[in-house]
Amino acid sequence: MAADADESKYFVREIEKSDGSDLKVKQCYIGDVGCVVWDAAIVLAKYLETKQFYDACSGVSVWSGRTVVELGAGTGVVGLMAATLGAQVIVTDLEDLQTLLMKNIQENQGLISSGSITAKVLKWGDDVSEFLPPPHYILMADCIYYEQSIVPLVESLKLLTGPDTCIICCYEQRTEGLNPEVERKFFELLQQDFTCEKIPCDKHDPEYSSPDIHILHIRKKVHLQ
Repeated sequence: MAADADESKYFVREIEKSDGSDLKVKQCYIGDVGCVVWDAAIVLAKYLETKQFYDACSGVSVWSGRTVVELGAGTGVVGLMAATLGAQVIVTDLEDLQTLLMKNIQENQGLISSGSITAKVLKWGDDVSEFLPPPHYILMADCIYYEQSIVPLVESLKLLTGPDTCIICCYEQRTEGLNPEVERKFFELLQQDFTCEKIPCDKHDPEYSSPDIHILHIRKKVHLQ
C-alpha cells in the first residue's frame, strides 16, 4: 500500500528514440524544477541522436565508449539517452533528486547495453575530484535560471573540463522577469574562460526543435603562457 501511494506522485513521459524504443521518464506532480522533463532536455536528448554524432563509415555512434557527466540532470533524460547510445554516463544533481534519478535509471536499464549510467550528488561549486579525469563531454539542459547559481556553475565547469572536453549546453531563452539578466550574466562570466559555438537549428533534430531553444558547444580557452 505504501509503495502504491509513493508511485502516485509520479507520471511517465515517453520519449521515442530513433530506433523505435521509448525512454520512459518519471516526473513528479509536486516538487522543484528538477522533477520535470523540460523541453530543452528533450531537445538536447534528441540532438544526441542526430547524424553528426555517427560515424558514416562504421555506423557506430560517436557516443560509444565516451565518458559523460550531466550537470543538473533532474529526471536524467539527457544522460539516459547518452547511455543508450553507448556512453559511460554519470548524472549529477542535488541529494533531493537522487531518488527520482535512480527510479528512471532502473526503469530504462533494459535499453542500455554497451553504455552505463550512475547517479551521484554534486552541488555546483563543490569538490569535483571524484568526477576526474575530465570527461569527454559535459551535458547540461536548462541549468541557467537562478542568479545565485551562476558563479558556482561556471566554477564547476572550469574544474571539470579539460582541453578536449566539449560542453553541450541547451537552454530555453526566456524573456520574462529576471531571466534575460541571469542569462546575460552567465554568458558574460562563462566567456572569460570558454568559447561558445551556437549550433544552427537545422542541425537539431528536425521534429524536436524550437527557435526559443538553443544548443551551444562550449570549450575551454587555451591560455598561452
